[in-house]
Amino acid sequence: MKIHEYQAKEVLKRYGVEVPRGRVAFTASEAKAIAEELGGKVVIKAQIHAGGRGKAGGVKLAKSPQEAEKIASEILGKTLITHQTGPEGKKVRKILVEEAMEIEREFYAGIVLDRSVSKLVFMASTEGGVEIEKVAEETPEKILKEYIDPALGLQPYQTRKIAFGLGLTGSQFKNSFRFISGLYKAVSIVDASLAEINPLVVTKDGRVLALDAKIDFDDNALYRHPDLAEMRDIYEEESLEVEARKYDLNYIKLDGEVACMVNGAGLAMATMDIIKLAGSSPANFLDVGGGASAETVENGYKILLADSNVKAVLINIFGGIVRCDRVAKGVIQASRNVEINVPVVVRLQGTNAKEAEDILNQSEFEFIVANDFKDAAEKVVAAIG
Repeated sequence: MKIHEYQAKEVLKRYGVEVPRGRVAFTASEAKAIAEELGGKVVIKAQIHAGGRGKAGGVKLAKSPQEAEKIASEILGKTLITHQTGPEGKKVRKILVEEAMEIEREFYAGIVLDRSVSKLVFMASTEGGVEIEKVAEETPEKILKEYIDPALGLQPYQTRKIAFGLGLTGSQFKNSFRFISGLYKAVSIVDASLAEINPLVVTKDGRVLALDAKIDFDDNALYRHPDLAEMRDIYEEESLEVEARKYDLNYIKLDGEVACMVNGAGLAMATMDIIKLAGSSPANFLDVGGGASAETVENGYKILLADSNVKAVLINIFGGIVRCDRVAKGVIQASRNVEINVPVVVRLQGTNAKEAEDILNQSEFEFIVANDFKDAAEKVVAAIG
Protein backbone atom coordinates (compact mmCIF):
# COMPACT_ATOMS: atom_id res chain seq x y z
CA MET A 1 0.00 0.00 0.00
CA LYS A 2 1.27 3.45 -0.93
CA ILE A 3 0.64 6.62 1.07
CA HIS A 4 1.09 10.33 0.42
CA GLU A 5 4.20 12.31 1.33
CA TYR A 6 2.48 14.15 4.20
CA GLN A 7 1.33 10.81 5.66
CA ALA A 8 4.81 9.33 5.33
CA LYS A 9 6.22 12.27 7.24
CA GLU A 10 3.62 11.81 9.99
CA VAL A 11 4.77 8.20 10.37
CA LEU A 12 8.47 9.12 10.37
CA LYS A 13 7.99 11.80 13.05
CA ARG A 14 6.71 9.13 15.45
CA TYR A 15 10.14 7.48 15.37
CA GLY A 16 12.38 10.51 15.72
CA VAL A 17 12.93 11.41 12.07
CA GLU A 18 12.94 15.19 11.73
CA VAL A 19 10.78 16.68 8.96
CA PRO A 20 9.92 20.29 8.01
CA ARG A 21 6.92 21.89 9.66
CA GLY A 22 3.82 21.73 7.53
CA ARG A 23 0.23 20.55 7.12
CA VAL A 24 -2.02 19.21 4.41
CA ALA A 25 -4.56 21.55 2.80
CA PHE A 26 -7.62 20.83 0.67
CA THR A 27 -8.46 24.40 -0.35
CA ALA A 28 -6.53 27.52 -1.33
CA SER A 29 -7.78 29.38 1.75
CA GLU A 30 -6.46 26.62 4.00
CA ALA A 31 -3.09 26.88 2.24
CA LYS A 32 -3.00 30.63 2.95
CA ALA A 33 -3.80 30.10 6.64
CA ILE A 34 -1.08 27.46 7.01
CA ALA A 35 1.45 29.72 5.26
CA GLU A 36 0.65 32.48 7.74
CA GLU A 37 1.29 30.07 10.63
CA LEU A 38 4.63 29.03 9.12
CA GLY A 39 5.93 32.56 8.63
CA GLY A 40 4.88 33.26 5.04
CA LYS A 41 7.58 31.64 2.90
CA VAL A 42 6.44 28.09 2.10
CA VAL A 43 6.61 25.32 -0.46
CA ILE A 44 3.36 24.07 -2.03
CA LYS A 45 3.57 20.36 -2.94
CA ALA A 46 0.92 18.39 -4.83
CA GLN A 47 0.02 15.14 -3.10
CA ILE A 48 -0.26 12.28 -5.58
CA HIS A 49 1.16 8.76 -5.61
CA ALA A 50 3.85 9.46 -8.22
CA GLY A 51 7.33 10.87 -8.53
CA GLY A 52 8.38 13.68 -10.81
CA ARG A 53 5.90 16.17 -9.35
CA GLY A 54 8.34 19.07 -9.48
CA LYS A 55 9.02 18.71 -13.21
CA ALA A 56 5.26 18.54 -13.84
CA GLY A 57 4.61 21.82 -12.00
CA GLY A 58 3.35 20.23 -8.80
CA VAL A 59 5.97 21.71 -6.43
CA LYS A 60 6.34 25.50 -6.17
CA LEU A 61 7.81 28.06 -3.80
CA ALA A 62 5.55 30.78 -2.38
CA LYS A 63 7.11 33.87 -0.76
CA SER A 64 3.95 35.06 0.99
CA PRO A 65 0.60 33.72 2.21
CA GLN A 66 -1.13 35.49 -0.67
CA GLU A 67 1.16 33.85 -3.20
CA ALA A 68 0.62 30.51 -1.43
CA GLU A 69 -3.14 30.91 -1.90
CA LYS A 70 -2.69 31.74 -5.59
CA ILE A 71 -0.36 28.78 -6.27
CA ALA A 72 -2.60 26.42 -4.29
CA SER A 73 -5.62 27.43 -6.41
CA GLU A 74 -3.60 26.64 -9.55
CA ILE A 75 -2.40 23.22 -8.37
CA LEU A 76 -5.57 21.93 -6.67
CA GLY A 77 -7.76 20.18 -9.22
CA LYS A 78 -4.97 20.09 -11.79
CA THR A 79 -4.10 16.80 -13.50
CA LEU A 80 -0.38 16.16 -13.18
CA ILE A 81 1.30 14.01 -15.80
CA THR A 82 4.69 12.59 -14.79
CA HIS A 83 6.86 9.67 -15.91
CA GLN A 84 5.14 7.56 -13.23
CA THR A 85 1.49 8.50 -13.77
CA GLY A 86 1.19 7.50 -17.40
CA PRO A 87 -0.45 9.72 -20.05
CA GLU A 88 -3.75 9.89 -18.15
CA GLY A 89 -2.07 11.64 -15.19
CA LYS A 90 -3.42 12.04 -11.65
CA LYS A 91 -5.78 14.68 -10.32
CA VAL A 92 -4.50 16.71 -7.36
CA ARG A 93 -7.03 16.64 -4.51
CA LYS A 94 -4.78 17.84 -1.69
CA ILE A 95 -1.52 19.72 -1.19
CA LEU A 96 1.18 19.86 1.46
CA VAL A 97 2.09 23.36 2.65
CA GLU A 98 5.53 23.22 4.21
CA GLU A 99 8.09 25.68 5.57
CA ALA A 100 10.85 26.67 3.14
CA MET A 101 14.29 25.41 4.20
CA GLU A 102 17.78 26.92 3.97
CA ILE A 103 19.46 23.88 2.43
CA GLU A 104 23.21 23.38 2.49
CA ARG A 105 23.48 19.88 0.98
CA GLU A 106 21.15 17.22 -0.44
CA PHE A 107 21.49 13.44 -0.10
CA TYR A 108 19.52 10.28 -0.80
CA ALA A 109 18.58 7.73 1.87
CA GLY A 110 16.41 4.65 1.54
CA ILE A 111 15.65 1.26 3.00
CA VAL A 112 14.32 -1.59 0.90
CA LEU A 113 13.91 -5.33 1.33
CA ASP A 114 16.48 -7.28 -0.70
CA ARG A 115 14.69 -10.57 -1.27
CA SER A 116 17.82 -12.23 -2.69
CA VAL A 117 19.43 -12.19 0.78
CA SER A 118 16.26 -11.82 2.93
CA LYS A 119 17.57 -8.64 4.54
CA LEU A 120 16.74 -4.97 4.64
CA VAL A 121 19.41 -2.86 2.96
CA PHE A 122 20.07 0.75 3.89
CA MET A 123 21.14 2.76 0.84
CA ALA A 124 22.59 6.26 0.89
CA SER A 125 24.12 8.54 -1.71
CA THR A 126 25.58 12.01 -2.01
CA GLU A 127 23.46 12.40 -5.16
CA GLY A 128 20.33 13.73 -3.47
CA GLY A 129 17.44 15.04 -5.52
CA VAL A 130 18.34 12.73 -8.40
CA GLU A 131 16.42 9.57 -9.28
CA ILE A 132 18.28 6.70 -7.59
CA GLU A 133 17.79 4.50 -10.66
CA LYS A 134 19.76 7.02 -12.70
CA VAL A 135 22.54 7.09 -10.09
CA ALA A 136 22.66 3.28 -10.02
CA GLU A 137 22.98 3.18 -13.80
CA GLU A 138 25.50 5.97 -14.32
CA THR A 139 27.52 6.20 -11.09
CA PRO A 140 26.82 3.09 -8.98
CA GLU A 141 29.95 3.70 -6.89
CA LYS A 142 28.16 6.67 -5.30
CA ILE A 143 25.59 4.42 -3.62
CA LEU A 144 26.50 3.19 -0.13
CA LYS A 145 24.86 -0.03 1.03
CA GLU A 146 24.60 -1.53 4.51
CA TYR A 147 22.81 -4.87 4.85
CA ILE A 148 20.97 -5.23 8.15
CA ASP A 149 20.89 -8.54 9.98
CA PRO A 150 17.24 -9.08 11.04
CA ALA A 151 18.35 -10.68 14.31
CA LEU A 152 20.61 -7.76 15.28
CA GLY A 153 19.04 -4.73 13.65
CA LEU A 154 20.94 -1.67 12.47
CA GLN A 155 24.20 -1.48 14.42
CA PRO A 156 25.92 1.75 15.57
CA TYR A 157 29.00 1.03 13.48
CA GLN A 158 26.78 0.81 10.38
CA THR A 159 25.20 4.15 11.21
CA ARG A 160 28.69 5.68 11.52
CA LYS A 161 29.75 4.18 8.19
CA ILE A 162 26.75 5.74 6.45
CA ALA A 163 27.33 9.16 8.03
CA PHE A 164 31.07 9.11 7.25
CA GLY A 165 30.32 7.90 3.73
CA LEU A 166 28.13 10.94 3.13
CA GLY A 167 30.91 13.22 4.34
CA LEU A 168 28.99 14.59 7.32
CA THR A 169 30.91 16.31 10.12
CA GLY A 170 30.25 18.18 13.34
CA SER A 171 26.62 18.68 14.34
CA GLN A 172 25.45 17.27 11.01
CA PHE A 173 27.26 14.02 11.77
CA LYS A 174 25.73 13.88 15.26
CA ASN A 175 22.20 14.63 14.09
CA SER A 176 22.43 12.08 11.28
CA PHE A 177 22.60 9.32 13.93
CA ARG A 178 19.10 10.07 15.13
CA PHE A 179 17.83 10.36 11.56
CA ILE A 180 19.33 7.08 10.31
CA SER A 181 18.34 5.03 13.36
CA GLY A 182 14.85 6.58 13.36
CA LEU A 183 14.33 5.72 9.71
CA TYR A 184 15.30 2.09 10.31
CA LYS A 185 13.09 1.92 13.41
CA ALA A 186 10.12 3.25 11.47
CA VAL A 187 10.56 0.76 8.61
CA SER A 188 10.93 -2.26 10.88
CA ILE A 189 8.04 -1.39 13.20
CA VAL A 190 5.43 -0.46 10.56
CA ASP A 191 6.33 -3.38 8.24
CA ALA A 192 7.31 -1.12 5.35
CA SER A 193 8.61 -2.74 2.18
CA LEU A 194 10.19 0.52 1.04
CA ALA A 195 11.14 3.87 2.56
CA GLU A 196 12.77 6.56 0.44
CA ILE A 197 14.00 10.00 1.49
CA ASN A 198 14.96 11.99 -1.58
CA PRO A 199 16.23 14.46 -0.84
CA LEU A 200 17.54 14.07 2.68
CA VAL A 201 18.87 17.55 3.47
CA VAL A 202 21.23 19.14 5.94
CA THR A 203 20.90 22.80 6.85
CA LYS A 204 23.55 25.35 7.70
CA ASP A 205 22.69 25.05 11.39
CA GLY A 206 23.31 21.28 11.31
CA ARG A 207 19.75 19.93 11.13
CA VAL A 208 19.16 16.69 9.19
CA LEU A 209 15.66 16.45 7.73
CA ALA A 210 13.51 14.45 5.32
CA LEU A 211 12.57 17.06 2.72
CA ASP A 212 10.59 14.43 0.80
CA ALA A 213 9.40 11.01 1.92
CA LYS A 214 7.93 7.92 0.35
CA ILE A 215 6.79 4.79 2.21
CA ASP A 216 5.20 1.61 0.85
CA PHE A 217 3.65 -0.87 3.28
CA ASP A 218 3.48 -4.65 3.03
CA ASP A 219 -0.23 -5.35 2.36
CA ASN A 220 0.06 -8.71 4.11
CA ALA A 221 1.00 -6.99 7.37
CA LEU A 222 -1.66 -4.26 7.38
CA TYR A 223 -3.90 -6.29 9.70
CA ARG A 224 -1.34 -5.46 12.40
CA HIS A 225 -1.60 -1.74 11.69
CA PRO A 226 -5.25 -0.66 11.38
CA ASP A 227 -4.22 2.98 11.85
CA LEU A 228 -1.97 2.77 8.81
CA ALA A 229 -4.58 0.92 6.74
CA GLU A 230 -6.87 3.94 7.22
CA MET A 231 -4.32 6.05 5.30
CA ARG A 232 -5.20 4.29 2.04
CA ASP A 233 -6.35 6.75 -0.63
CA ILE A 234 -8.51 4.85 -3.11
CA TYR A 235 -8.57 7.86 -5.46
CA GLU A 236 -4.88 7.23 -6.12
CA GLU A 237 -5.38 3.55 -6.96
CA GLU A 238 -6.68 1.78 -10.04
CA SER A 239 -10.47 1.61 -9.66
CA LEU A 240 -10.69 -2.02 -10.83
CA GLU A 241 -8.04 -3.07 -8.31
CA VAL A 242 -10.04 -1.36 -5.56
CA GLU A 243 -13.18 -3.20 -6.71
CA ALA A 244 -11.34 -6.54 -6.84
CA ARG A 245 -10.28 -6.20 -3.20
CA LYS A 246 -13.97 -6.22 -2.22
CA TYR A 247 -14.16 -9.80 -3.55
CA ASP A 248 -10.75 -10.84 -2.12
CA LEU A 249 -9.36 -11.22 -5.64
CA ASN A 250 -5.65 -10.71 -6.34
CA TYR A 251 -5.95 -8.44 -9.36
CA ILE A 252 -3.49 -6.07 -11.03
CA LYS A 253 -4.51 -4.15 -14.15
CA LEU A 254 -2.14 -4.12 -17.11
CA ASP A 255 -2.39 -2.55 -20.55
CA GLY A 256 -2.96 -5.62 -22.76
CA GLU A 257 -6.03 -7.12 -24.45
CA VAL A 258 -6.29 -10.69 -23.11
CA ALA A 259 -7.99 -10.93 -19.72
CA CYS A 260 -6.60 -13.75 -17.58
CA MET A 261 -8.44 -15.68 -14.86
CA VAL A 262 -6.08 -18.17 -13.24
CA ASN A 263 -5.74 -20.04 -9.96
CA GLY A 264 -2.31 -19.72 -8.39
CA ALA A 265 0.20 -16.87 -8.70
CA GLY A 266 2.84 -19.00 -10.45
CA LEU A 267 0.40 -20.25 -13.06
CA ALA A 268 -0.90 -16.70 -13.52
CA MET A 269 2.62 -15.42 -14.23
CA ALA A 270 3.26 -18.27 -16.66
CA THR A 271 -0.07 -17.55 -18.39
CA MET A 272 0.91 -13.93 -18.90
CA ASP A 273 4.25 -15.03 -20.36
CA ILE A 274 2.76 -17.51 -22.82
CA ILE A 275 0.20 -14.95 -24.03
CA LYS A 276 3.11 -12.66 -24.91
CA LEU A 277 4.88 -15.57 -26.58
CA ALA A 278 1.79 -16.28 -28.69
CA GLY A 279 1.75 -12.71 -29.99
CA SER A 280 -0.61 -10.75 -27.74
CA SER A 281 -0.42 -9.15 -24.30
CA PRO A 282 -2.16 -9.74 -20.94
CA ALA A 283 -4.71 -7.22 -19.71
CA ASN A 284 -4.24 -8.17 -16.10
CA PHE A 285 -2.88 -10.44 -13.42
CA LEU A 286 -5.74 -12.26 -11.66
CA ASP A 287 -5.25 -15.07 -9.17
CA VAL A 288 -8.64 -16.39 -8.03
CA GLY A 289 -7.08 -18.77 -5.50
CA GLY A 290 -7.45 -22.49 -5.08
CA GLY A 291 -11.23 -22.70 -5.01
CA ALA A 292 -12.39 -21.10 -8.28
CA SER A 293 -16.08 -21.41 -7.34
CA ALA A 294 -19.01 -20.10 -9.40
CA GLU A 295 -19.15 -16.99 -7.23
CA THR A 296 -15.40 -16.40 -7.64
CA VAL A 297 -15.61 -16.80 -11.43
CA GLU A 298 -18.61 -14.47 -11.61
CA ASN A 299 -16.84 -11.77 -9.61
CA GLY A 300 -13.76 -12.28 -11.74
CA TYR A 301 -15.82 -11.83 -14.91
CA LYS A 302 -17.21 -8.54 -13.62
CA ILE A 303 -13.73 -7.15 -12.96
CA LEU A 304 -12.20 -8.40 -16.22
CA LEU A 305 -15.00 -7.23 -18.50
CA ALA A 306 -15.09 -3.78 -16.91
CA ASP A 307 -11.76 -3.14 -18.66
CA SER A 308 -12.58 -1.60 -22.06
CA ASN A 309 -9.27 -2.86 -23.52
CA VAL A 310 -10.23 -6.53 -23.11
CA LYS A 311 -10.90 -8.36 -26.39
CA ALA A 312 -10.91 -11.95 -25.08
CA VAL A 313 -10.86 -13.89 -21.81
CA LEU A 314 -8.59 -16.82 -21.00
CA ILE A 315 -9.64 -19.01 -18.06
CA ASN A 316 -6.71 -21.20 -17.09
CA ILE A 317 -7.43 -23.41 -14.07
CA PHE A 318 -5.49 -26.35 -12.66
CA GLY A 319 -7.80 -28.71 -10.78
CA GLY A 320 -5.71 -29.89 -7.88
CA ILE A 321 -7.58 -28.75 -4.78
CA VAL A 322 -10.82 -28.35 -6.76
CA ARG A 323 -12.18 -30.76 -9.40
CA CYS A 324 -12.28 -29.51 -12.99
CA ASP A 325 -15.90 -30.59 -13.53
CA ARG A 326 -16.98 -28.38 -10.64
CA VAL A 327 -15.01 -25.47 -12.09
CA ALA A 328 -16.68 -26.04 -15.49
CA LYS A 329 -20.12 -25.92 -13.88
CA GLY A 330 -19.09 -22.77 -12.05
CA VAL A 331 -17.93 -21.13 -15.29
CA ILE A 332 -21.28 -21.93 -16.94
CA GLN A 333 -23.29 -20.65 -13.99
CA ALA A 334 -21.27 -17.45 -13.83
CA SER A 335 -21.64 -16.93 -17.58
CA ARG A 336 -25.43 -16.98 -17.19
CA ASN A 337 -25.24 -14.12 -14.68
CA VAL A 338 -22.82 -11.85 -16.52
CA GLU A 339 -23.15 -10.40 -20.01
CA ILE A 340 -20.12 -11.57 -21.98
CA ASN A 341 -19.46 -10.00 -25.36
CA VAL A 342 -15.93 -11.28 -26.04
CA PRO A 343 -14.57 -14.77 -26.84
CA VAL A 344 -13.85 -16.97 -23.81
CA VAL A 345 -11.13 -19.62 -23.99
CA VAL A 346 -11.15 -22.22 -21.21
CA ARG A 347 -8.30 -24.55 -20.33
CA LEU A 348 -8.92 -26.93 -17.40
CA GLN A 349 -6.30 -29.49 -16.41
CA GLY A 350 -6.19 -31.84 -13.46
CA THR A 351 -8.80 -33.94 -11.68
CA ASN A 352 -11.79 -34.78 -13.94
CA ALA A 353 -10.46 -32.64 -16.80
CA LYS A 354 -12.17 -34.81 -19.46
CA GLU A 355 -15.54 -34.53 -17.72
CA ALA A 356 -15.05 -30.77 -17.55
CA GLU A 357 -14.35 -30.57 -21.29
CA ASP A 358 -17.59 -32.45 -22.04
CA ILE A 359 -19.59 -30.15 -19.76
CA LEU A 360 -18.24 -27.04 -21.46
CA ASN A 361 -18.79 -28.39 -24.99
CA GLN A 362 -22.39 -29.36 -24.18
CA SER A 363 -23.30 -26.00 -22.60
CA GLU A 364 -25.35 -23.29 -24.32
CA PHE A 365 -22.26 -21.05 -24.52
CA GLU A 366 -19.70 -21.06 -27.31
CA PHE A 367 -16.66 -21.58 -25.12
CA ILE A 368 -13.39 -22.23 -26.92
CA VAL A 369 -12.01 -25.27 -25.10
CA ALA A 370 -8.23 -25.71 -25.11
CA ASN A 371 -6.38 -28.96 -24.47
CA ASP A 372 -3.11 -27.66 -23.13
CA PHE A 373 -1.25 -24.50 -22.14
CA LYS A 374 0.18 -23.68 -25.58
CA ASP A 375 -3.12 -24.49 -27.28
CA ALA A 376 -4.96 -22.10 -24.94
CA ALA A 377 -2.62 -19.20 -25.70
CA GLU A 378 -2.78 -19.74 -29.44
CA LYS A 379 -6.57 -20.04 -29.43
CA VAL A 380 -7.13 -16.86 -27.42
CA VAL A 381 -4.82 -14.87 -29.71
CA ALA A 382 -6.58 -16.33 -32.78
CA ALA A 383 -9.96 -15.43 -31.25
CA ILE A 384 -8.92 -11.79 -31.10
CA GLY A 385 -8.08 -12.13 -34.78
